[in-house]
Amino acid sequence: MSKLDAYRNAAQWRIPKSAWAVTLSGVGFENLACREVPIPEIGINQLLCRVDAAGVCTSVLKLIDQGSAHTFLNGWDPAQFPIVVGDEGSLTLVKAGANLAAKYKPGQRFGIQPAVDVPPINHRERYNDNAAGMTKVAVGYTLWGNMAEYILIEEEVLQGRCLLPLPDEKLPYFAVSMAEPISCVYSAQERQIHIIKDSPFAPRVPKLGMLPGGTTVVIGAGPMGLMHAEMALRFKPKNLIVCDKIADRLQRARRTLGEKARKVAVNLITVEPDNLKPTLHQASNGAMADDMVLAVGIQPVQQQAIELLGKGGVANLFGGLPKGQHMLSVSGLAIHYDEIKLVGSSGGSPSDLSATLEAIARNDIDPGNYVFAVGGLQHGPEALLMIKENKVAGKVILYPHAKVDRLMPVDYWNKQREELFLAEHLV
Repeated sequence: MSKLDAYRNAAQWRIPKSAWAVTLSGVGFENLACREVPIPEIGINQLLCRVDAAGVCTSVLKLIDQGSAHTFLNGWDPAQFPIVVGDEGSLTLVKAGANLAAKYKPGQRFGIQPAVDVPPINHRERYNDNAAGMTKVAVGYTLWGNMAEYILIEEEVLQGRCLLPLPDEKLPYFAVSMAEPISCVYSAQERQIHIIKDSPFAPRVPKLGMLPGGTTVVIGAGPMGLMHAEMALRFKPKNLIVCDKIADRLQRARRTLGEKARKVAVNLITVEPDNLKPTLHQASNGAMADDMVLAVGIQPVQQQAIELLGKGGVANLFGGLPKGQHMLSVSGLAIHYDEIKLVGSSGGSPSDLSATLEAIARNDIDPGNYVFAVGGLQHGPEALLMIKENKVAGKVILYPHAKVDRLMPVDYWNKQREELFLAEHLV
């Protein structure tokens, strides 16, 4: 039996007494490290899962900078109670608590939604005012995170229905981990709403998503922007315009999405900001944008972009603006006469993650397009520092049970490449 086959046979997996995890024990990068930690004894209503792949998320930077002042920590002191970070993961069950053993079996695979809309159940004394008023917790914050060899699945996660079985057990590990950031895109696009009347006397019907046969504009061709563009192809707009000031990003958009757009008869256009308005005017025959995704959090960019909406157009403020630079001016005339709409969202829900896993299984989106580098758990702090320094143009995927000398840059990732990597590097 190969190492990879033995690894997959989780029913025979031997659980050690300790494991490695990326933990935060205070404010700042000096308190972030990959450390050996004891594997906790699971409670009767808890699970222990092996982490097969973990994505490194930008949101961890805010946690590192703020520590106990972070909203999700609400006073929890990581210096006293260190945090296992990581909110994106692909999991395999290795042990179930006594009350859950009939429902959960070793070897089952899961994705996990990190935003848990359940008040704290455990360790309430560690929060401000014994967690009074708290309505949610989060994986990778006060709940055990994914940047570890093992993750404790606590009662909050199960009560919030945030542990999700896979639609296809053969999904690659990295793809399941990538489902979380893609689910944020799915959630955002569900906020796009168009009021449709099929005839003069037909009732108005609200339809979610991009307008089929319309013109969709994505501002920003970074990884999240390109995810938006690829997911927008599901709605088959007539035109899909991707705008960015960096030529290499536009070239990547054409390379990544060109053939897929042709197959669904979508006119893919890439354009730099100075040419966006005339290009949009020409492509839409003067109707301008039906849907616009602002995947950059820059106030002047968002301000200029919303002025390009056509009648009934919807702008999604996906890129969050920093406090102090967050005010936008909207024309009351455009709202009244053109019926434009501004929408937004922050993160997703269990239903979004479930739908995203289905979308990945259907090949609606190829998560391998957005993998920048792969490595082992020890590369977690390095990857986060690279993200902070804007040296990452995609997702870093860590394989906690692989031993790798260095972070390995990749231009594309898929199941075959993952299996070859694991066959070589599994411990």
